[in-house]
Amino acid sequence: MEENRKIALVTGASRGIGRDTALALARTGKDLVITYKSEKDKAAAVVSEIEEAGGKAVALQLDAADNASFVDFTASLTALLTQKWNKTQLDYLIHNAGTGAMNGFLDTTEEQFDEMINVHLKSVFFLTQKLSPLLADQGGIVNISTGLTRFTTPGASIYAAAKGAVEILTKYMAKELGPRGIRVNVVAPGPVDTDFGGGHGDNQGFRAFIASQTTLGRIAVPGDIGGVIASLCSPEMAWVTAQRIEVSGGMLL
Repeated sequence: MEENRKIALVTGASRGIGRDTALALARTGKDLVITYKSEKDKAAAVVSEIEEAGGKAVALQLDAADNASFVDFTASLTALLTQKWNKTQLDYLIHNAGTGAMNGFLDTTEEQFDEMINVHLKSVFFLTQKLSPLLADQGGIVNISTGLTRFTTPGASIYAAAKGAVEILTKYMAKELGPRGIRVNVVAPGPVDTDFGGGHGDNQGFRAFIASQTTLGRIAVPGDIGGVIASLCSPEMAWVTAQRIEVSGGMLL
């Protein structure tokens, strides 16, 4: 049965939502390729946790903002699939890698604009394009957006705009990859208590405010999000595609 195990690639999985997504996928019997930008030790710890639980996993370095590196990354991934799994394709692709830049619309620089577009939009577009031959028919892609495409907060204009573009791109990817049976969906988390974008530290006031605006009464943790992403990579969700699924605990209803 081992040769029938599905393989998922999760970008930006050394910490936060990506880490929890990788672990959630492993709990459903999938093997993992995870990527990291600079935190090699944390990525190795995720790999160890998966392997100690009986799965297979490996970490590859990837800078999602460096689109020019995708050709070499694809070649490395191709070789890895053959060496570790004796396979030529993976089954699921989860675009989680990203950075946060909270700057007001009037204060956002062109450099910050380009960074957000490169890491959040161009990476999803062009990495998927490069990896499409490696993605098995009947597989799946999950893109990550944000609740900030539905509700607004000052300082998130370019981040939210890039993610809004990802939501539209998701529909087009689903349409064009649909003939291969590949499903493409987008998950939009609300605020999550991670170190993303600098984190929230010990800001109890922030947590209390988020809780007051959320139907379920608290700020999310990564474990609230990873399982939802993993569920979209299950047979039970085989008839779901081109959907935006908000995972915000009912924020700002």
